[in-house]
Amino acid sequence: MLPSAYQLPAAAIFLVGGIVACFFGYRLFRAVLAIFGFIIGAGLASSLFGVSDTWAMVAAWIIGGLLGAAILMAAYFVGVALVGASLGATIANVFFAAGDRDPQFVVVVVCAVIGAIASMYLQRYFIIVGTAFGGAWTMIVGALAVIGDKGARQATASGDVWVVYPLDPAPGRGWVTVAWLVLGLIGAAVQLGWTAGDKGRVVRRKKKRRE
Repeated sequence: MLPSAYQLPAAAIFLVGGIVACFFGYRLFRAVLAIFGFIIGAGLASSLFGVSDTWAMVAAWIIGGLLGAAILMAAYFVGVALVGASLGATIANVFFAAGDRDPQFVVVVVCAVIGAIASMYLQRYFIIVGTAFGGAWTMIVGALAVIGDKGARQATASGDVWVVYPLDPAPGRGWVTVAWLVLGLIGAAVQLGWTAGDKGRVVRRKKKRRE
């Protein structure tokens, strides 16, 4: 986890990255992969050092982040598969959460595999939906961290946005889940109707006929 002095800049990265992913995920997918690759790589690398090793942790955070960004940018189809797997796992968790039960590991894995396979055939829509909802949650966590929320700051400092779990919010914070769903739907609608271009629209514009 990053020292407290570096948590605000990390929160800002989460907030900006969430906005880009939520509303421009399909058009800027490689940039989104770079952002999330940086977050994942930074979190993994910085976890190798203790809080007392400030400079070593910060250096590992930067180097690990850059490596993570480079790997995900280079592995485009891996990124698409990860989006599909994440959506599949999220759907499984939503299903179990609706029944007030803990998700079964095997079911989550199966749904993640199905999602990864389906994303290869429906890349455009999986990217749009996945980046919209992933970006919406990252944006919320980043915004909460910027204004000083302890749980959100822990998430940004550790590089794991899902530390603050969207489907099981803290008592009195049911609004966070609602905000996530609303922002995700808005982000998907914006991408489908505007930022993803003609290829992202459900109904494409008719091309003007040449005279």
